[in-house]
Amino acid sequence: MEVIKSVNLLKERTEQIRQSGRQIGFVPTMGYLHEGHQALMENARKANDVLVVSIFVNPLQFGQGEDFDTYPRDEQRDKQLAEDHKVDILFLPDVEEMYPNKPVIEMKVACRVDVLCGRSRNGHFDGVVTVLTKLFHLVQPHRVYFGLKDAQQAAVVDALVKDLNFPLEVVPVSTVREEDGLAKSSRNVYLSKEERLEAKEIYQALQLGRQLVIDGEKNPDTVVKEVEDFINKHTHGKIDYVEMLTFPELTTFDLVTGQVILAVAVQFEKARLIDNVIFDQNGHISERL
Repeated sequence: MEVIKSVNLLKERTEQIRQSGRQIGFVPTMGYLHEGHQALMENARKANDVLVVSIFVNPLQFGQGEDFDTYPRDEQRDKQLAEDHKVDILFLPDVEEMYPNKPVIEMKVACRVDVLCGRSRNGHFDGVVTVLTKLFHLVQPHRVYFGLKDAQQAAVVDALVKDLNFPLEVVPVSTVREEDGLAKSSRNVYLSKEERLEAKEIYQALQLGRQLVIDGEKNPDTVVKEVEDFINKHTHGKIDYVEMLTFPELTTFDLVTGQVILAVAVQFEKARLIDNVIFDQNGHISERL
């Protein structure tokens, strides 16, 4: 595994790879790798000749009061996990390498961001698309892999790639879960023992909502209310949102007629957890972009 910290060196290496006719799979991360990231790497490893992983905690996507300084980091552990998953190139830039000067161009996401987490994180996805645009140009991947735990991010990346005609495929990967259903997340380490026991109920609430659709309920307001009631009854967490939207467009609707996302965010004392299920009008799991 080659560890690269230089933008210029990374670009040189990936240009050589593409000229040799090999296919590049890319997994962009912010580090503190867990089983969810490992699933992305495993999917990318199977489908490509070369696997590139980046680790960069991007300051542009953290708002005021958010956890940039306290975001979990463990570079040595991440390096070992990357090597264990047969990563060919690990890109580890610092902030000065990625943003050496004050930007002249600012990117702004116009749609798919005024719902779910984007509603309370003004400018977050502007930072996401800025860093991904830079990374896509540097890595020149054929395929890029994103977990559907953060489905809004996957939807925004899908729009970025299509709007700007990036010559790559966005590959969505199903959420990786603990045995009791809790979505894997770097922030799970902040849960107390009691909160960890309660956190599994978030996925149960989502499954309840999907079952309502399977049983014939097509009104999103009814589904959302039932999910909210379940979470309030079974956890001490504070609901940030429960929303049901079209996917990947992330728009509101009156009746379930196509692919939708049922998504939640719950704030515990030191951890804000997000989760979702994506399914069609019959309640069947369907995770297309």
